[in-house]
Amino acid sequence: MPANTNVRLTEYSHGAGCGCKISPSMLTDILQSRLHLEKDERLLVGNDTRDDAAVYDLGDGRGVISTTDFFMPIVDDPFDFGRIAVTNAISDVYAMGGYPLLAIAVLGWPTDKLDAAVASAVVDGGRQACADAGIRLAGGHSIDSPEPIFGAAVTGEVKLANLKRNDSAQPGDLLFLTKPLGIGILTTAEKRQMLHDEHVGVARDWMCLPNRIGAALGGVRAVSAMTDVTGFGLAGHLLEVCEGSNVRARLNIEKIPRIDGVDLYIKEGCIPGGTERNFASYGEQMQSTGDAHRALLCDPQTSGGLLVAVTPEDLGEFEKCVRAEEMDLICIGELLTLEPGPTLLFSE
Repeated sequence: MPANTNVRLTEYSHGAGCGCKISPSMLTDILQSRLHLEKDERLLVGNDTRDDAAVYDLGDGRGVISTTDFFMPIVDDPFDFGRIAVTNAISDVYAMGGYPLLAIAVLGWPTDKLDAAVASAVVDGGRQACADAGIRLAGGHSIDSPEPIFGAAVTGEVKLANLKRNDSAQPGDLLFLTKPLGIGILTTAEKRQMLHDEHVGVARDWMCLPNRIGAALGGVRAVSAMTDVTGFGLAGHLLEVCEGSNVRARLNIEKIPRIDGVDLYIKEGCIPGGTERNFASYGEQMQSTGDAHRALLCDPQTSGGLLVAVTPEDLGEFEKCVRAEEMDLICIGELLTLEPGPTLLFSE
């Protein structure tokens, strides 16, 4: 077919971005293994926890970080799709407090439906995201697939003293979020052609914003745990922190940052399918709340922000780092001692 990059990529996929992720409950079933394998003592973080990436001890005070992430289009523009997909994959390295070193592309392409020039634009978007992170897209693998898929396997490194995990939070920690919520809601509005002119490109710009502050936070002692917020929504990823750390959480819903226009689109019913899948998986662990709040908390984020647990006694160290990165963050909640009842509580 003739070369043509003027397409609507979202028309070629049944899901969008991190909303394509398998539900948390099904993922739990999939990861159940019947094998009894010998433990590798140098594998510091593996799939026995729900952390963002694997970490392997190099034996010299450093660890190698390995992760992969890929999904179907969440925006129509091929170049932007590539940027978002790889920015999202690199985020897993930042969430561990590390620095990315290189990325390898993962591409699935419906060769009978979409021109090679469109795929080339997607890969170029991935190259740009790598360049923004100071690394290179160094290779990859491609297959012929029914729907377009793109992402990357990313390798990074971290000083083991700076390694951040999602299962090391403590009661009393304060919670901060580095990006506003609402990616899934705005992209759903766009896919339904309900997006207002003033909101065009807003979700894209947030998704293309790297979480490089995570590397700086790796050196902050006050940060006791960290993860990025993606397809399971803020509630789902916070519950992973709670489960791994044996704590519960209380969120101040009114303090949670949200993208401009999100409340409007919730009222108009622009709720992605992944939201309901998320709530069906972990809603019983949440204190009852209104439908609008549920839509926000369970909204699948693609290339979302970092969720950071900070020891209040050393809050000044954290705030100094945040100011150096020219960010202004508001505390959205706190972690509590584990007690019977809902794991995730709410206040307003």
